[in-house]
Amino acid sequence: MTTDFHSPLSGSNFNRRTFLKAAAATTVGTALVSFGSAHADDVTPLRIQYDWLIGNGQLGDIVAQQKGFFKDEGLEVTFGPGGPNAQTVPPVLAGQAQLGELSSTAQFLTAFAADRPLMLFASGFRYSPYAYISLPTKPIRTPQDLIGKTVAINPNGRWVLDMVLAKNGLDRTKVNVVTAGADMTPLVSGQVDAVSGFLTNTKALSVLGPDIVTLVPAKAGLPNYANAYFTAADALKPQKEHLAKFVRAVAKGWGWAFENRRAAVNIMCDAYPALDREVEYNTVDLIMSLAFDEETKEKGWGWLEREKLSDQIELFKEIGKFPGKAPTVEDCMTWEILEMTADVRPKLG
Repeated sequence: MTTDFHSPLSGSNFNRRTFLKAAAATTVGTALVSFGSAHADDVTPLRIQYDWLIGNGQLGDIVAQQKGFFKDEGLEVTFGPGGPNAQTVPPVLAGQAQLGELSSTAQFLTAFAADRPLMLFASGFRYSPYAYISLPTKPIRTPQDLIGKTVAINPNGRWVLDMVLAKNGLDRTKVNVVTAGADMTPLVSGQVDAVSGFLTNTKALSVLGPDIVTLVPAKAGLPNYANAYFTAADALKPQKEHLAKFVRAVAKGWGWAFENRRAAVNIMCDAYPALDREVEYNTVDLIMSLAFDEETKEKGWGWLEREKLSDQIELFKEIGKFPGKAPTVEDCMTWEILEMTADVRPKLG
């Protein structure tokens, strides 16, 4: 799972046409991958670009690939791993990947606000596991507890904190903010009162001991979804059948992982040996609580609630993340793929 937020490319005039021109100039000898160019055995190639290194946040995706669920749908899926030097949005807009996954719907809206013509169509996690982490000696359990405290956040995390404070009617100037990476040392040494991090990164958090205190923005009134699947807006209509096949296979993978957690971890760690098997065994129940909840029990895995997304857009407006006209939910999100796959997305929670 992601260990740090990082924003899409900056600049408000960088659209799909610009990406295509840039791709043509920089990918000499490399053909852009597109839907519709099926292999001789009638299998369609598809590439998904992830936002970060592939890990437990993609558990169901990995299961779908390793157990042949994509192949059953007539797809040959390639995973494009992300990382600190990788880009998520540009390959999708340039046609080098047909879809992508961003760490959260907040990141998706940040990209959309920067004039990236994207369309959100499903979400892997019910909320982001991004949290403010403190120790029992000076606990931060509520947004109000942030007032007067020193909080270390990653370089692009300021706007998340601003939204938490705005949502709860708190003055942002009353929180002392310093910039830090994923290192827990400032908290251990007492330099700060809290650090930001991801609850799914249990190995990094283990240095703090078992009694950490966490404030999860999603639990403090900040509406969001995480592991947001998206495509280029102008690619949605011609590619929707392939996107639906992808969602069908991934949903099946997540449903299988929910029912077979230890086996799913083994599949993931066999495919990605750098992962710590014992750590992942201890994290898998948390992962499933992020992927399934009461909404998915009724609507199925991957569901997006219109009201929650609308509330998130309003918060973005409030903190100035939309300098021009703010989009409506319909401008940047579609429920068509979810409706096309309603019969197979597992209703677990």
